[in-house]
Amino acid sequence: MSLPIAVLISGSGSNLQSIIEKMEDNILDVDIKVVLSNKADAYGLKRAEAYGIPTAVLSHKDFGPREEFDAEMVRILKEAGVEAVVMAGFMRIITPVFLNAFPGKIVNIHPAILPSFPGVDGQGDAAKYGVQLAGCTAHFVDEKMDHGAVIIQAAVPAYPGEDEDELRERILKQEHRILPQAVQWLAKDRLSVEGRFVKLAEADVDLAETDGLSLINPPLEVGF
Repeated sequence: MSLPIAVLISGSGSNLQSIIEKMEDNILDVDIKVVLSNKADAYGLKRAEAYGIPTAVLSHKDFGPREEFDAEMVRILKEAGVEAVVMAGFMRIITPVFLNAFPGKIVNIHPAILPSFPGVDGQGDAAKYGVQLAGCTAHFVDEKMDHGAVIIQAAVPAYPGEDEDELRERILKQEHRILPQAVQWLAKDRLSVEGRFVKLAEADVDLAETDGLSLINPPLEVGF
């Protein structure tokens, strides 16, 4: 059985593309019912259309309180048969109206190693701070921005004085790996949350052999 999901985007949709490609390779057990964007010119909509995936555009500017916007998103997604949501570059903070419609089934990708550098420019903030390691986080979504329990994180080196775009690209490559992995774990119901800790059931790797130095944790499984 494939998990019926929605993917929410605001921009280019490269993380959406990574999910689609894993679906095409029969690695991901999900079915994208709709790709929804709050911006009509988001290139990710064209990516979806190229694969025959239904799309929807809902501008937050047409609504008053955030709750009204979220309620309309819920209506669209529920009508499409969606059971879980992937936020892949969706630049909106969601409210309990949306969270309560998909409890424990909303995943986000953030381009920083949370809890460091939350917000709209995690990569740029990390570069300006002068970190030696940057990275990305796939996490469950809660009512706070970039705050929910961490599913998987990847780290990449950051070099003094390098162009921020170089660091962004290095991080993005890892986003394209860990987000599909997190989505697959969600689809197979292998994730459980205890407090702030996410536990992975039936891992297909020998964690004892990773020596604790892996730059991606939990380690990626076959195909990712």
